[in-house]
Amino acid sequence: MPGLLLDTHIWLWYMEGSEGVLSPAVIAEIDAARIEHRLFVSAISVWEIGMQVAKGRITLSSPVTHWISTSVAQANLRLQALDADIALESTLLPGNPHGDPADRFLVATARVLNLELVTHDQKIIDYGKAGYVQVLPA
Repeated sequence: MPGLLLDTHIWLWYMEGSEGVLSPAVIAEIDAARIEHRLFVSAISVWEIGMQVAKGRITLSSPVTHWISTSVAQANLRLQALDADIALESTLLPGNPHGDPADRFLVATARVLNLELVTHDQKIIDYGKAGYVQVLPA
């Protein structure tokens, strides 16, 4: 089974326990990946969460630095750095990729590492349906 890469909003919903947002089937997939050490989050998601907190757009259950370190440890996440291969892939995505740079990094990470991207973002879901990236719609 491929590893799962959580989109930023999925990571937030999963860790904050947002009632009814994620289906039981998606939660089960994420839980299985966590137990099997194949659950990933991108460093770009850390940046996105930090920016959202700094701008006052989201409030976490604990201070952002504590939330990040605790959620990575609790969920047994593998934190994926942005490296040269991922950075370059984000500029070479085929088809009609997402215009948001952070989402391009997420798609590129999934493609380079052959991961399934868990997302609720319809543009990414459609990009997956076109065959450009493995997607688990949430």
